[in-house]
Amino acid sequence: MTPCCVAGCGPAGALVGYLLARAGVPVVVLEKHSDFLRDFRGDTIHPSTLEILDELGLADRFLALPHSKVSKLSIRTTTGQKAVISLERLRSKFRFIAMVPQWDFLEFLTREAGRFPAFRLVRNAEVIGLLEADGVIRGVRYRDQAGEHEIDALLTIGADGRTSVTRQAANLPQVQAAAPMDVFWFRVSRRPGELTEVGLRLGAGLGLVLLDRGDYWQVAYIIPKGAADRMRLAGLDAFRQSILSVAPELEDRVSELRDWDQVKLLTVRADRLTRWYRPGYLAIGDAAHAMSPVGGVGINIAIHDATVAANMLWRPLSTGTVRESDLAEVQRQREFAVRVIQAFQSAVQSRIIKPMLAANRPPSLPWALRAMLRVPLLRDLPPRLIAFGIRRPHVQSTG
Repeated sequence: MTPCCVAGCGPAGALVGYLLARAGVPVVVLEKHSDFLRDFRGDTIHPSTLEILDELGLADRFLALPHSKVSKLSIRTTTGQKAVISLERLRSKFRFIAMVPQWDFLEFLTREAGRFPAFRLVRNAEVIGLLEADGVIRGVRYRDQAGEHEIDALLTIGADGRTSVTRQAANLPQVQAAAPMDVFWFRVSRRPGELTEVGLRLGAGLGLVLLDRGDYWQVAYIIPKGAADRMRLAGLDAFRQSILSVAPELEDRVSELRDWDQVKLLTVRADRLTRWYRPGYLAIGDAAHAMSPVGGVGINIAIHDATVAANMLWRPLSTGTVRESDLAEVQRQREFAVRVIQAFQSAVQSRIIKPMLAANRPPSLPWALRAMLRVPLLRDLPPRLIAFGIRRPHVQSTG
């Protein structure tokens, strides 16, 4: 029996595997695919995650990877209104968001974790269920090219994302929040010297977010919930023109969108488990709480979950006695922070995005936001929330 099996090698699964192996706890991490190359995954590494990497002695090596730095987040309307959230006043060594493709981040983490003898990553391993006996989760069933297999584990950590198989198999209670939007993702080329801030552009009935990826823009096109089929039916020409209505500087590049296969749909959902654990099982990251893309905080919330889980569980796993109260403590330490961030995302969606999507004229930025960003004592609250979340954790596991 292995002490810990982690289902899913996204940011939460990769880091909790790293931290447990660093503490000498044998851990098996199962990844469904052969690699991490998936388009349009979250790529924003916030200051809190950079601080955790720094505590582990990994920040300098990580920042040696190709990346761009963003220290300002802007919101602009087509009528000329603008609000800027700046990270430049943060009390941190890292006053920026590092924009790194998630596959590079995961390859980096798993490569570093592979330096520890206790770490084992199994690729092409699709988790299909949990092992259970007498009401206790005893491990997982997974499938690869050779067939189905079982891994017996003292603790199974479900880090298998928003469509989590393990969460469903554990039958944990969940609440869902309605999201007013979905997102089309696509990319167009970027010119040298163009702005490096993350920009939200708001127009009549639509919004765009431009993310700097070096030689291209990754663009999030915000649409009303369920509107994807209607927009595809209207055709690519209409889609390109709507892009130009809020980002006219892309006029010489929207022709790069030649068919709908280049435009991927993200169905936005937000939910959270009201109970993250059962005897022998713990959910973290999107498996415990699917986040909205607002603020790009999903990776960093998952990293916080993984850090707290490792802090709480490395000793019990080392002694072979993981109690239900240990798992409950992980949820207790993380749940409030998750709920605050989800409430913040919900407020942005309801106060800014939903009215913008419903409008037939260019939207106006909420007066409360504009007033907040003018007051020195208040203007740093949004950047701190985005950069650090609530109760940002520090590494306490041994290494």
